[in-house]
Amino acid sequence: MRIIFGLGNPEDKYRLTRHNAGFLAVDEIAHFYNTGWNFNKKFKSDICEIAGREGGNGLTLLVKPRTYMNNSGEAVSAVLNYYRLLPKRLGFVPVRNAPLADTLTVIHDELDIELGKYKISRDSRSAGHRGAQSVIDHIKTKNFTRVRIGIKTPALEKIPGDKFVLQKFSPEEIKTVNNLIGGLIQKELELK
Repeated sequence: MRIIFGLGNPEDKYRLTRHNAGFLAVDEIAHFYNTGWNFNKKFKSDICEIAGREGGNGLTLLVKPRTYMNNSGEAVSAVLNYYRLLPKRLGFVPVRNAPLADTLTVIHDELDIELGKYKISRDSRSAGHRGAQSVIDHIKTKNFTRVRIGIKTPALEKIPGDKFVLQKFSPEEIKTVNNLIGGLIQKELELK
């Protein structure tokens, strides 16, 4: 099983903001596989299942937390608890210090990376991203995969980062992000 979280803010007014790059990514993955979203109250999230293809990786669960970005860890923890995927010290899986990097992927925006680029990291600190820090705090490990989608543009030099992330992407920027996500689906996320 693979679980991919896209981080963002749930209200419609945030739909095309830079901070919702994670939501845009999982929406594009769901669209690519022609599947839809359902709300799951227990997980505080919208959920989308992608059945394993022949010779594929089995079930993939796409998740968009309905918690706000800075509380993303609540939803991640709820899903991992349900599937008993948290480290043994929390009493949920049979393997001590089980690595989650092959199971859990978190996709989010990144101010330090240029628009149109991305970085994948595993077992790394949040680097100041509050959504990623919330995940780390709630699941008590940083041993998961993060796909950091670059949103940095020259406009960032003119306004504070917390205001910049809540601005909407321009139509040209959306094209750039969607092209990037298309490449991620094919090359990095191995959902073929």
